[in-house]
Amino acid sequence: MNVNERIRAKAVRLISFDGQQLGIMSISDALGAAQKEGMDLVEVSPNSDPPVCKIMDYGKYKYQASKKTQEGKKKTRTLQVKEIRLRPRTDEHDLDFKIKNMKKFLEKKDKVKVSVLFRGREMAYMDAGKTLLERIAQEVEEQGSMEQPPTKEGWRLTMLLVPK
Repeated sequence: MNVNERIRAKAVRLISFDGQQLGIMSISDALGAAQKEGMDLVEVSPNSDPPVCKIMDYGKYKYQASKKTQEGKKKTRTLQVKEIRLRPRTDEHDLDFKIKNMKKFLEKKDKVKVSVLFRGREMAYMDAGKTLLERIAQEVEEQGSMEQPPTKEGWRLTMLLVPK
């Protein structure tokens, strides 16, 4: 945004501090009007013909704009992806404990990536890993749904759950 002497147009459409249209005038007259009010001349719409300029306190405008962006950042929530790792022969109690944690994560609106890791000869039991992931998806169905179905990535099966 161009301010005061940085505005290169010969004539501008001027808007006063309180929003009234003052008409088309030369840049020197517009700068004089802005200085008379103790404000800055700010180019609002440089692409129009002639460019539109407004008389305002530029420092105050920049401060308010930064406050708006800070306020917007406060309201945004960073999305986290939590990962739970399992083995195809994970014990029942351990599995129940991990499912309880997945439900907690989904209730906090986090995505959960569930991975079943295979080593050596366990690669022959990929179907057992798939049934395990499908069972987990059924058990956390109230809190979340499956975004990405079980897919094979090298020596692991992964599935992505998202909160409802």
